[in-house]
Amino acid sequence: MSIRVFNVRLSLDEAEATLGRRLAGILRVPESDLGSWRILRKSLDARDKDRITFVYSLVANVPDQEARIVQLASRDAGQEPRFELYSEPAFFMPEPGTRPMKHQPIVIGSGPGGLAAAYFLAERGYRPLVLERGRPVRDRIRDVHAFDAGSPLNPESNYLFGEGGAGTFSDGKLTCRSSGPDVQRVLQLFAECKGKPSILYEYRPHLGSNRLPAVVKALRRAIESLGGDFRFSCRVEDLDYGEGVGTSCQLVPNNNSRHAGSLSLRGVATSSGYIPANVVVLAIGHSARDTYEMLRRRGVPMTPKPFQMGVRVEQPQETVNRVQYGPNKLETRLGAADYTLIARGASKGRQPHDLFTFCMCAGGNVIPSVAGPGFFCTNGMSLSLRDTAFANSGLMITVRPEDFGGDDLFAGIRLQEAYERKAFEIGRGSYFCPIQRADDFLAQRALGAHKAEGMLPSSYSRGLVEADIAELVPPVIREALYHGVPILDHRWQGRFLKDATFVGPEARGSSPVRITRDDTTRESPGILGLYPVGEGAGYAGGIVSAAVDGLRTAKAIVAQYAVPGS
Repeated sequence: MSIRVFNVRLSLDEAEATLGRRLAGILRVPESDLGSWRILRKSLDARDKDRITFVYSLVANVPDQEARIVQLASRDAGQEPRFELYSEPAFFMPEPGTRPMKHQPIVIGSGPGGLAAAYFLAERGYRPLVLERGRPVRDRIRDVHAFDAGSPLNPESNYLFGEGGAGTFSDGKLTCRSSGPDVQRVLQLFAECKGKPSILYEYRPHLGSNRLPAVVKALRRAIESLGGDFRFSCRVEDLDYGEGVGTSCQLVPNNNSRHAGSLSLRGVATSSGYIPANVVVLAIGHSARDTYEMLRRRGVPMTPKPFQMGVRVEQPQETVNRVQYGPNKLETRLGAADYTLIARGASKGRQPHDLFTFCMCAGGNVIPSVAGPGFFCTNGMSLSLRDTAFANSGLMITVRPEDFGGDDLFAGIRLQEAYERKAFEIGRGSYFCPIQRADDFLAQRALGAHKAEGMLPSSYSRGLVEADIAELVPPVIREALYHGVPILDHRWQGRFLKDATFVGPEARGSSPVRITRDDTTRESPGILGLYPVGEGAGYAGGIVSAAVDGLRTAKAIVAQYAVPGS
């Protein structure tokens, strides 16, 4: 049994090396009697600008002292720091099941959900085959840099498609709302694969888009070393399921009542040929619109779901630093400051929408979140140093099916496409980014009011075009921006809008579609062996949550199936 200690504070001038001594003093034991200890959580408390501190939760082993320390904790209840007995839940993988697996399992997509599923299957001996429509991450980086410099879009290798998925170029934030042994194991995996050890305990861990490719590559090599395999530039074009061999989809007799009447998966048709498989992990990402269409055509159950959409606000990073740190230049020690804001009930009506910041990129860049020709959408990223002069963040609402016509399965996708197509046209067909002063947007001023001042400043590299951003979002988002942004500006005492610009639209925050799955088996209802996973399936909202979803699906597969060839 261990002891967990809460709310241990260090000033900015105190070194973490002093934590052991502080911990021994809190527990009232000699430091020599303190067993192993580690940081559970580290965060920054910047509410008091004159007394900014790091706040730690620690866990320690104190042999033969637990009873005395618990008695001490009871006597000093209500005092800080607090401590308690702590037993950390253990991570486990199930033993292999008995259902035969005729072929190696296939994982479609190499984003965080697909890579995590592949790793934990490979670790148990299942030798997965990962199919990725895009290129390896090293080639993908070259394609993205060429596109930023003005080259044509490669529809299969860009900011959204390729090894690592969309997360590779989305700032590298590893925050996750949930916790527990599965989350911790995923973070450990990332740390083992060239991530920073501190991601295991930082409150808002961040790797940066320049470090993520190395993590992705190391994870691929780990999977390969465990017997897994990868095929790049291999797009899945169809699913083959039914009974036996052939193409007819007949009902499969099954003694398991949960699977009675199900069809069995037999393989996948790809741009590189047919591959037999009776287990497929579907980790396609939230922008594989052609794959969604194929799944609908093949009768895979799906439903519309809420998704995030809005614009991106860009501000001087100096403004954010002063709001968050006060007058002291703490960014030289703490790095560029970030923020999380929300304006409750920014849109009116029976079910108001909250306006909230999303994927805030301190010291970052606005990027084109583009996968197909003829469409334009923004996103943000930052490198590990977070050292540009700009901060940017999504300003989003959660768009509900009733906002966009939920009777049509793909109504949300059609909504995204309509505004992304308009943005592409406004951007002169060259992926120029539409931009507008934030105060002009709110005042609904005509374009050209500041023409003599030249183009607005922005981190977007491919080119800018002044535009009416109100034309690039649906009315429900427009209303939320008109009402919600002044609330955020008031909270920052007029500094949120100072020198701020809007770019947009930002439409790829999450998937508008959920690929239905059984809560227990995690399989697609009626299709034995098909496992929807991650953001593209509608079950995750970030790098870590997608990877955890992939891990849990790997657990479900292991529990059901025997290792191929065993």
